[in-house]
Amino acid sequence: MADRNVPPRRTRDDRGWDGTQHPLPDGYHDLGGTPYTAHADYAASYAGPTAPYAGPGYAGAPTAGPQWVGPDGFTGPGYAPTGYAPSAGPGLPNLDDDDRPRDGRRRTLVMGAAAAVVAGGAALALSPQVRGLFSDDPVGDATGTATTDGSAARPSGQQPSTVRTYTEQNESYMGSRAGAALKRNSPSGGRVFAGAAAAAAATPVTVKTVLAKDPVRHLASRATFGATPQVIADIKRLGIDGWLRQQLAPEQIAPTKAELKLTELPSFKLSPQQLRDQRDQLNERGVDPARETIDATIARQIWSDRQLYEVMVDFWNDFLHVAADFDGGEAYRNAFDRDVVRKHALGSYPDMLVAANKHPALLLYLNQNDSRKDAVNENLARENLELYSVGVDGGYTEKDVRQAALLQTGRGVVDGQYAFRADQHYLGKVKILGFSHANNSADPKVADKVIDSYIRYIALHPSTAGYVARNLATRFVSDTPPKSLVDRLAKAYTANKGQIKPVLTTLFNSSEFWAAVGQKVRRPMEYLVATYRALGVSPTASPQFKGDGRRTAYAQGLRQVQDKLRELGQYPMGKPTPDGYADVYVAWTSAGTMVDGWNEAGDLLAGWRTEFTYTKPEKLVAKPPATAGAYVDALALRLVHQKLSAREKALVLGVAGVTASTKVDATFNGAIAAVARTILASPQHHLR
Repeated sequence: MADRNVPPRRTRDDRGWDGTQHPLPDGYHDLGGTPYTAHADYAASYAGPTAPYAGPGYAGAPTAGPQWVGPDGFTGPGYAPTGYAPSAGPGLPNLDDDDRPRDGRRRTLVMGAAAAVVAGGAALALSPQVRGLFSDDPVGDATGTATTDGSAARPSGQQPSTVRTYTEQNESYMGSRAGAALKRNSPSGGRVFAGAAAAAAATPVTVKTVLAKDPVRHLASRATFGATPQVIADIKRLGIDGWLRQQLAPEQIAPTKAELKLTELPSFKLSPQQLRDQRDQLNERGVDPARETIDATIARQIWSDRQLYEVMVDFWNDFLHVAADFDGGEAYRNAFDRDVVRKHALGSYPDMLVAANKHPALLLYLNQNDSRKDAVNENLARENLELYSVGVDGGYTEKDVRQAALLQTGRGVVDGQYAFRADQHYLGKVKILGFSHANNSADPKVADKVIDSYIRYIALHPSTAGYVARNLATRFVSDTPPKSLVDRLAKAYTANKGQIKPVLTTLFNSSEFWAAVGQKVRRPMEYLVATYRALGVSPTASPQFKGDGRRTAYAQGLRQVQDKLRELGQYPMGKPTPDGYADVYVAWTSAGTMVDGWNEAGDLLAGWRTEFTYTKPEKLVAKPPATAGAYVDALALRLVHQKLSAREKALVLGVAGVTASTKVDATFNGAIAAVARTILASPQHHLR
């Protein structure tokens, strides 16, 4: 269902984040401590608590009983806003009609009789009679059927995957004929060893692949954003086990020059409150904090020595996905990156999920700020189950979603910070996927802890263990990961109570990882970042750089890389929907994207981006051989860390119009850039 939950997105450019993207006077999408404040867009149709339905265009209240309404309220005859019209009869309308235009938000379940709700925090107006339905009986029982069951068209007892066509996206892609072909190359089984080095030494690579069956190169390709001569040398010096121990302790790895230069991004270290306070000044300088969060992530992917950590940050940014480009991302996404994803990337996933569910970024992104006991928005409750824990086939039902949504009411954002609004929290018994609680305490601290307990429960659910394991195995091993490995990783996740380091250790100690050489293809972002790393691009400006007087060369260069990634269709935190980017090859098969990536490699070899410093292509090989064939071998070892096959080598030589025995100088007789670009277009560079 994530394809229907597209938080608002707007055109962005380098002018910053001014304009009318924020619906409240202070420029931020939270309630500022006023639960029933109407936004200006809906002021004409909101007449206050004494006449809640008196606005123009409203001809009557919706039908009695539970109702699902769209992000802009009710539609149809007599309704002013444009949204999803309530059904003619009682119960919930069918939301699975693909002929209906997709509006990009989940529906809001309105509990009780007549109510008008605009999901996303637009306006809420309840009659005294409706409010009385809750004030007269403050404690309910959501486990019953009276208020939570659906209609015959959408029975709450069904699993979501049987109600909708949406499935886990990696698996949906791999169900194609191309996916079936790839599955034949996937390791069918394996075993775990005492250490990664032992597993590498004992595991033969039997699949057909153009990649060298070299465990050092394989580890460098999978556990980093691209092997470099330095990474290869470090693994050989420290050994496979020693290098992995170092990478699993990123706090002990010194920051690189490029990471220290991130302070050149004006919003990089600012808190959400500082971003709110300095909004006008940052706008005047053309600073967009959400885009600078993306810039910083790109810089770390290219230049950080904490490569495995950055790979895991990217993994969680897809798994527990909050888009940077949403209404509120400019103030809160950087803090979410720092305090949720990066803080827990190699730690505890239950801790990460609890922290995420108390962070303004997620609460605003999935409309939890708008969810109250008498107007329940189920966006976050659904995604907590469908995407962030057990998965769409994890065993929950529509009824579980509704009860979870009731339990999570009251959580929101006030004055830019997480707040639990006890007066908006539903009280009453809930039961969700085996988690049950009386949920009858009016004490806000107690009620808040009940929600935390539920979040931890689903984070440690057996289905979550399998879901996390399958996604990790897909990222590191194969688009069609073997069941033996997934089961082993799930067992490690459960045994270690959601701690990630032991799961990764189990993965690297497993023969399936070492047998899967050549079974992953780089996505567009990974290809471009790997190209920067392969060519040894430096974060310092070239002598030819001429700035714009507003931003440093480094900041300008990172923004240009981001813009190129946007053209390629993948950039950090870029997908607008909460399911994150697909992590399988068949989702990214685009000839145009591939050619665009090759063109960028050509631009890097030419050094067109003066914001950075580039190694001249004739300097990539320290002592270039005198013959073309030997030079291609040396250049391939430098860029893709292995020699090419005889056929591939002949194709590269053909680009330069020479034979293997032709005498060449350091510039390959003027063709070195074309030769290097061709090697970077080879399967050896596209595979990881």
